[in-house]
Amino acid sequence: MATHTHDFVETYDGLVGFGFNRETDEKTVIHYLQKFADDALMAAIIGRMKDEELEEVFEMISRLLKNHLTEDEYHRLFLKEEDHHH
Repeated sequence: MATHTHDFVETYDGLVGFGFNRETDEKTVIHYLQKFADDALMAAIIGRMKDEELEEVFEMISRLLKNHLTEDEYHRLFLKEEDHHH
């Protein structure tokens, strides 16, 4: 059974653009990330990315997870572990 969802990109019909206001910026980032993470797009682009680009994406995502999630949220929301205990 699938545990990941990308529903936002399928249902959002608002403005996609950056710099208009915080709410639109947030929704645009979600939209872009969900479209970017699409399996077919990843299959096309991942082998073309330079080592430095792979590292840059990995480091950025890791930094955001570390800065903005508690350990429990990281295990539940990112790792999708149902019953994480310390």
